[in-house]
Amino acid sequence: MKAKANRNRFDNLHIDNKYILYMEDVSVSFDGFKAINNLNLYIDKGELRCIIGPNGAGKSTMMDIITGKTRPDTGDVWLGQRYNLLEMSEAEIACAGVGRKFQTPTVFESLSVYDNLSLAAAGSKSVFGALFGKGRKLTGEQNDLLDSVLQTIGLTATRSRDAGVLSHGQKQWLEIGMLLMQKPKLLLIDEPVTGMTHGEIERTAELLTSLAGEQAIAVIEHDMEFVRKIARKVTVLHQGSILAEGSLSEVQNNQQVIDVYLGGGQKAA
Repeated sequence: MKAKANRNRFDNLHIDNKYILYMEDVSVSFDGFKAINNLNLYIDKGELRCIIGPNGAGKSTMMDIITGKTRPDTGDVWLGQRYNLLEMSEAEIACAGVGRKFQTPTVFESLSVYDNLSLAAAGSKSVFGALFGKGRKLTGEQNDLLDSVLQTIGLTATRSRDAGVLSHGQKQWLEIGMLLMQKPKLLLIDEPVTGMTHGEIERTAELLTSLAGEQAIAVIEHDMEFVRKIARKVTVLHQGSILAEGSLSEVQNNQQVIDVYLGGGQKAA
C-alpha cells in the first residue's frame, strides 16, 4: 500500500526547525526490487550536501520521491515544518520551493538568456506568451532579482544572446539561474559538471558554494574531484539506504564505502 498523507501525524514527527528536508523511514519497491530501503535523510536549511553512490544506489529515485514523481510505499517526507510533500503534486512541490535540475540542461534555446530567466520568474506561467514575446511583464522586484541572478551565474554580458549559442557550461548555469528565479528553499542538482571544461567546473564549484546559505543544495555527483571542491557534508547511498555520512575525509576513509566503490583495499576516490 502506498504511503498516505496524514496532516495529523505532524505533531508526532518532531521535525527539528533546522531541517529544510526531512525524510524518515522511506521505502519504495518496483516489481519486487527495493529501490529505496528505510531511508532516513535530513538536510539543514542553507546546507550544501553532496550525495554520492554507485549506479543503482537509489539517488535518482530519492530525488523523484522528493519532487513527487514517485510515491513511496512507506515513510514521511517534509519540506520544513509546513509542507508534507507526500500530500502534494509535482507542481505544488515546485511552487513550495523545491527546484530540480537534471544532468542535461533544459533551456529555451531560441530565447535570449534574459527571456529564459524572465519566463522562469515566480508567477510567470505564460509559456506560450513568452515564446512569442508576449509574456507577462515583470515587476520591479522581479527585474531586480533577474539582474542579481544574471550576476550570480556570470551571464550578465550574455543577457541578450540566444541560449542556443551558449557553451555547455553556460547553459547549465542558466538553468540554475532559472531555478533561482523561483526563489527555491531547496535545490536538487544532478551531476552538474558532466561534459564541462576544467574552467567551467571551477566556476560551477564557486557558484554552488556561493549559493549555499540562501537555499539548501543537494548535489548528486560521480566526479570526486568536483566533490572535493564543494563538499561540506557527504552522504553515501548504497542499495537504497545511507551507507555512510560525514565529512569527505570521514567518508573516503570508511571501509564500507571503500568496499562498495573499489572492492576493498583502497581509499575511495
